[in-house]
Amino acid sequence: MSARDIAAAVRSGDRSARSVVEEHLATIAAREPELHAFNLVMADDALVAADTIDAQVARGIDPGPLAGVPVALKDNMCTRGVPTTCSSRILEGWRPPYDATAVERLRAAGAIVIGKTNLDEFAMGSSTENSAFGPSRHPLDPSRVPGGSSGGSAVAVAADFAALGFGSDTGGSIRQPAALCGVVGVKPTYGAVSRYGLIAFASSLDQIGPFAADVTDAAIALEAVWGHDPLDSTSIVEPIDSVVAALERGVDGMRVGIVTELTDVDGIAPEVRARVVAAADALTAAGAHVDTVSVPSTVYGLSAYYLIAPAEASSNLARYDGVRYGLRVPAPDIADMNAATRDAGFGAEVKRRIMLGTYALSAGYYDAYYGKAQRVRTLIIRDFARAYEQFDVLLSPTAPTVAFEIGAKSADPLAMYLSDVCTIPTNLAGHCAMSVPYGTGEHGLPIGVQVLAPALGEPTMFRVARAIEASLA
Repeated sequence: MSARDIAAAVRSGDRSARSVVEEHLATIAAREPELHAFNLVMADDALVAADTIDAQVARGIDPGPLAGVPVALKDNMCTRGVPTTCSSRILEGWRPPYDATAVERLRAAGAIVIGKTNLDEFAMGSSTENSAFGPSRHPLDPSRVPGGSSGGSAVAVAADFAALGFGSDTGGSIRQPAALCGVVGVKPTYGAVSRYGLIAFASSLDQIGPFAADVTDAAIALEAVWGHDPLDSTSIVEPIDSVVAALERGVDGMRVGIVTELTDVDGIAPEVRARVVAAADALTAAGAHVDTVSVPSTVYGLSAYYLIAPAEASSNLARYDGVRYGLRVPAPDIADMNAATRDAGFGAEVKRRIMLGTYALSAGYYDAYYGKAQRVRTLIIRDFARAYEQFDVLLSPTAPTVAFEIGAKSADPLAMYLSDVCTIPTNLAGHCAMSVPYGTGEHGLPIGVQVLAPALGEPTMFRVARAIEASLA
C-alpha cells in the first residue's frame, strides 16, 4: 500500500495502525538480515505509537495526514532517548536528549518511526559501504550497493520495510540511492526543511528530504516536514506553495532544458543517457517544450564540492573529542585521549575528508583551495540562474550508472566520488532536485532521471516529476 492509502485506511478505521506496523515488522524480519537497511529496528516503540494512534481514531481524533505510516529515519537524525550513531563508533552509546524538528513534525503528522537506517559514516560516501556496522545491500541484487550515503533509507522503502524513508542530502545522498534502488528521492531547497537535530556533515550543503515509492507520496511526506523553524537560523521564513496541490496540473507549455554538461559527461552509461532522452520525449508528448541547455561551470562542481564539504566537515567533526560525546579511549593525558579516541572512532573515509578539509583551511592554502572553491560555487549559482531564465526546470541523469557491485569502487575514492557528479551542483547552488525512477538498465537494475528546479521551485519540479512518472503508467 502507498503511504497515502495506509493513512486513509487508518484514519477511517478500516485498518489499525498496529496491523500496519506488524505487517512491516514481519517484512523486516524476513529480509533485514540479508539487506542490513537498519542500525536499529524500533519494534516495541513502533507498536506503542501504533496503539496510541488507534486509540485516537477510536475517540474520533484525527491523528494526522500520515496516520499509522511506518517511516524509516537515517541514523543521523536525533531521536530522543534512542541511539543515534551516524554509523560511527565515535558516537557509541550516545542517546540524544531531544528529537530533530523533522522527527517531531513526522510524529505530529501521525507517522510511526519504525527504525534508524544505516548510512555511510557521518554521511560521507556514495555506497553505504563506509558504515562502521557493515554495508547495506541492494534489494534487487544483494551483491550490489544501494547507493549512499542514505542507502539504508532507500533500501527500507524499496524493500517495503517502511512506506516512507527520510535521509539527508549533502552532495546527492538522497537522490543517488533513490535512483539506484528505484524509488523517488527528493532534495528540497536549502532551508526548506529544518536541519535542527540533523547531525552536521557540511552545514552549508546538508538538507533533509524524503524517499517514497511514488511522486505523490514524496510530496505528502515533504509537506509534513517542511516550513520555517526558529531553531534553525538557515530556515526559510517565507511559506512555500503546496506541492501536492500542483501535482496534476500537467506540463503543457512548460520549458524543460536537458543539461548537456551533466548528460554528456564522461562516465554516463549510454543506457542512462537513453532514459533521460526518453523522459524528455515523454514530456514533449505531454505538451512541454524541451531543448538542451548549457550550465558551463557545473563541470567544476565535483572539484569545488570536495574542498568545501571536507572543510566544513573538519570544523563540524572537531566536537567529537572523547569528552562530550560517545566513545572515549583511555590515555595518560587529554591530548593523547583525544587523538586515540578519534583514531579509534572514525573510519578511513571520515579521516580522509577531515585531513583534506583541514589542509584546505590551513594557513597559506585557504585562498588557493577553499576560497577558490567558493568562487566556483558562485559561478555555478550564476550559471544556473541564467539557465532558469530560459527554462522552468532542468533534466539530467541522477547517477552515472546502475548499482555497482559491493567492493568495486571502495579502493578507488575518486571513482566513488564520481558517482555524485550529476547531483553535487544542486547542493552547491542550494536549489531543489529529485530523482524519479524511469525504467531499467543493465541486469534489470533501476535508472533514475533527475529533475532540477530553482530555489523554492518544488511545485513546478513535482509537476514535471509526476508527468514523467505518469508516462510509464
